[in-house]
Amino acid sequence: MDIHSLETLELELAILIRRYTSVSTYKKIGNLDRSAYLLLHHLTSHGPTGVKALAEEFRLDISTVSRQTAALEQKGYVHRIPDHLDRRAYYLQITDLGTKEFYENKNARLNRIEELLKEWTEEERKVFGELLRKYNRSTN
Repeated sequence: MDIHSLETLELELAILIRRYTSVSTYKKIGNLDRSAYLLLHHLTSHGPTGVKALAEEFRLDISTVSRQTAALEQKGYVHRIPDHLDRRAYYLQITDLGTKEFYENKNARLNRIEELLKEWTEEERKVFGELLRKYNRSTN
């Protein structure tokens, strides 16, 4: 691989992450932090899920995911469903309030991205999205 390409990618990814974090922190896009948004997105897309499966999906330890989901539960965004096969285990399910909050945040994020990319062609937006997806999948 060309070292210049790698250096460009490394720097641009660092800038992307920093700027997105800055925008979402200081210009507050919605009420959900990144971890809450991703957890609610997963529950919306995949249905009730256990903490262990969430930890595996996001490559986090179970204690981190337990803490994050406890915060969501306290806010009323998720609730526990007992596992009928293993009475000690449970699944997390998104609530109506959680669904409402998730979609409000998703729409705010989409509006912000649309604003940032308004000068891009549809083809550029499509290719950028496909390349980001490919990159994210390569990190599995």
